Amino acid sequence: MPQEVRAAVAVAKGAPTEIRTVLVPDPGPGEALVAVQACGVCHTDLHYREGAIGDDFPYLLGHEAAGVVEAVGPGVTDPAPGDYVVLAWRAPCGLCRSCRRGRPWYCFDSRNAAQAMTLPDGTALTAALGIGAFAEKTLVAAGQAVKVDPAARPEAAGLIGCGVMAGYGAAVHTGAVGSGDTVAVIGCGGVGNAAIAGASRAGARRVIAIDVDDGRLDAAERFGATDTVNSRGTDPIEAVRSLTGGHGADVVIDAVGRPETYRQGFYLRDLAGTLVQVGVPDPATTIELPLIDLFSRGGALKSSWYGDCLPSRDFPVLIDLYLSGKLDLDRFVTATMGLDDLERAFAAMRRGEGLRSVITL
Repeated sequence: MPQEVRAAVAVAKGAPTEIRTVLVPDPGPGEALVAVQACGVCHTDLHYREGAIGDDFPYLLGHEAAGVVEAVGPGVTDPAPGDYVVLAWRAPCGLCRSCRRGRPWYCFDSRNAAQAMTLPDGTALTAALGIGAFAEKTLVAAGQAVKVDPAARPEAAGLIGCGVMAGYGAAVHTGAVGSGDTVAVIGCGGVGNAAIAGASRAGARRVIAIDVDDGRLDAAERFGATDTVNSRGTDPIEAVRSLTGGHGADVVIDAVGRPETYRQGFYLRDLAGTLVQVGVPDPATTIELPLIDLFSRGGALKSSWYGDCLPSRDFPVLIDLYLSGKLDLDRFVTATMGLDDLERAFAAMRRGEGLRSVITL
């Protein structure tokens, strides 16, 4: 019997989200029903609301969540009812060409729930990133529900499900930051500061934070930045070069995803350095670079998909780091609010306020 829950729905492009009654089916084969306890407000949700990702409205928003498994479908043994989980938007299939090559973090056929959640009139909802967690309960593929230590408070744990994992993994996995490296991070929101934390833990000798907001730069220092650059009034390329003996950074992470920040990142690198783009760009934007510079500067230009993470491996590790005091997830949470306040959270995001608002349910 489907359950009625309250949920945040984006009904049309650019329209304010609406709190609607949503019907959540009982879990079928390979599915899990999760009672959501907290869900972070990510820029990706705003992109869905604005129609920047697709036009499959109505969308059931929310994807950065933690909660408790309430029921599982036939054949599911992991997770089990009662398990405390963080939801992942990648659940490797184990069968695609990437999984078979031993690269499940690039899975090309990631699993989602087969059944759709609907409005009472039967209208199917498109779940954001296959999750749809701005809801009291949500239906996901069992592989999307990753069991973690229940001692982690849900407001912090849920952030592992997207922004923190994306940033941390961009440094540790995609950028392969190593001991003694110099790292520059452009954009010090939730993703950027997670990249700073990851680079610091990976042994970077110098971590340079770049942003236009002094408050975010102050936060970056608390996450491990050794130097800060406010690019509103300073050329970040010259600033980074002056901090690195004129050379540039070994690894640059663009956590913004705009043409101007990508270009900055390209020239912030030392020769043969690595540029990692983890900020999600507007699909309409383009970039042009001199081909001779692409050749002569060498190195690597990489895109980081979800921090190139394997959720079943990485989520429990990051939660353990949090519980041992080595990764301060609580510092990312700058506001908590209820489901009815989602539009207020989006407005704060547009103004660049704080790192993460979290909806509690």
